[in-house]
Amino acid sequence: MAKSSAALPTAPDAYERLAVRVQKIINSTQAQKAKAALIFRLPDEPEEQWQRLLEEIAENDNVTLVYRDDGGVQIFWVVPKED
Repeated sequence: MAKSSAALPTAPDAYERLAVRVQKIINSTQAQKAKAALIFRLPDEPEEQWQRLLEEIAENDNVTLVYRDDGGVQIFWVVPKED
């Protein structure tokens, strides 16, 4: 009998894991109240994936990235007022 060809879920790649981790930090209650978050690259996260994520975050309107001397990146954002 033939096996079902149902697709098995694939494990997230390094970039997806990094993005989910940073998204949780940004979406935390504390960060949302402050409209700011501090993120750091973990030792096991590839540098190129980290840079890709920061570039994608920086592309957003009303978002500012501040690179700190300790390796952290402070993200600030403004929520525009609706007319």
